[in-house]
Amino acid sequence: MKFKHYENEIVLFSETGDRLAEITFPYTDDSKSCVNVDHTFVDQSLRGQGVAGKLMDELVHDLKDRDLKAVPTCSYAVNWFEKHPEHADLKA
Repeated sequence: MKFKHYENEIVLFSETGDRLAEITFPYTDDSKSCVNVDHTFVDQSLRGQGVAGKLMDELVHDLKDRDLKAVPTCSYAVNWFEKHPEHADLKA
């Protein structure tokens, strides 16, 4: 799976350019040191295959690489961080 990384989102596109999965994380303030993980989406055709978890793994790498903290507000992200206490240091 080839995810496309942007400043405030990570996206998986189909071969035709349709968005199949995405996670968005806008900055919480002007300092650009913290993001709000506010949306996770996986197309019905990919559900149940662990794609949302892979999006979160990609997000974790982005946060670490960019020295960012996260405030998860999307229900999936909130639950994911609860199940992965090893990444608690990334939460604001």
